[in-house]
Amino acid sequence: MSFKTKMNNFFKGVKDKCVSLFKSSKTKVLKKPTLNGTKELLIKNIVPIMFIVIGIIGVYFSKFSAATIVNEMLTRLARNSFLVISLLIPIMAGMGLNFGMTLGAMAGQIGLILITDWGIVGIPGIILAAIISTPISILLGWWCGMILNKAKGREMVTSYIIGFFVNGVYQLVVLFMMGVIIPIKSEILLPRGHGVRNMVNLQGIRKSLDNLIPLRIGTVNIPVAAFILIALLCFFIIWFRKTKLGQDMRAVSSDMEVARASGINVEKTRVLSIIISTVLAGYGMIVYLQNMGTLNTYNSHMQIGMFSAAALLVGGASVAKANIRNVFLGVILFHLMFYVAPYAGKNLIGEAQLGEYFRVFVSYGVITIALVIYEVSKRRENRIEATLLRESTEGEKNA
Repeated sequence: MSFKTKMNNFFKGVKDKCVSLFKSSKTKVLKKPTLNGTKELLIKNIVPIMFIVIGIIGVYFSKFSAATIVNEMLTRLARNSFLVISLLIPIMAGMGLNFGMTLGAMAGQIGLILITDWGIVGIPGIILAAIISTPISILLGWWCGMILNKAKGREMVTSYIIGFFVNGVYQLVVLFMMGVIIPIKSEILLPRGHGVRNMVNLQGIRKSLDNLIPLRIGTVNIPVAAFILIALLCFFIIWFRKTKLGQDMRAVSSDMEVARASGINVEKTRVLSIIISTVLAGYGMIVYLQNMGTLNTYNSHMQIGMFSAAALLVGGASVAKANIRNVFLGVILFHLMFYVAPYAGKNLIGEAQLGEYFRVFVSYGVITIALVIYEVSKRRENRIEATLLRESTEGEKNA
């Protein structure tokens, strides 16, 4: 190769390198804009922060001792956590908050009514009630899941309406069929010969689970057996996330079409998530009512879905993402407010009813706030992604 040819190749290489550098300098590096760290932290955790402030103010004005509050919070954690955890599976599958968990709660109540009539007490009674509730919960969960598959994108409001419909069926069964079609022989039967009384005494199983392993530290009672059961459920959730079904649910949550193209049966996966949630809600309702010791036959289940969803959202969860930490933080903050609000209202203005109104208002308000924040964040992310895509396309055209 001649000297002239070598020099031409050298200058050509230099020219190509300069052109490449010039083009790369024109290409705009597109980065997703981020909020200030503190501002982003506040926006993501505005609901928990708000409830921490409310809780501190409520505790101060209620004038409760630390031991009293700790004792009450442990009781409410043991009573309500199982129900709130049952909401995690549908969120994992991208179906939002399952207000249809009330279907499982009604199945659990039917089991408790029957074991009360049969006179089965203690832990055997609780286990039998859970066994009775399981097939009812599976059937109702399957039916609910099939309907929710027809209402993709509107699962929460649909499950809420389904709860009202099934409540009508439940009242038909309990008020008219029990005593006529379903034999009821005990004193819980109404004098007219059919229907169950408004209040059913669960004295036979009252705190059977809570007192199974007694532990008392000073004036604080710790329901060890209930917490062991809740811990087992938490380990189940952690394990379930790693199973193939759990991975399928997460894939469906990310993108149903991509999951379907990957060979996942999207509709079946969604139905299974609702069935599992409904069955767990039935067990959770039994745990809840054995602690209470009484069953309000026609109303106990009515607000259980709303309060459980509110507690989860108070813990910092959203309709698209939730974990076990959100459950326990939410139950503590939400029920702390529920417990101290009436007493704080009484000490402030001499009217405990103010606290009652306040806590019901807040339970609905927190769901509204969480949904609004989620929707605003989702739209903001969509706008940012659309802007990045447009700028990237324009940059490629200019290059």
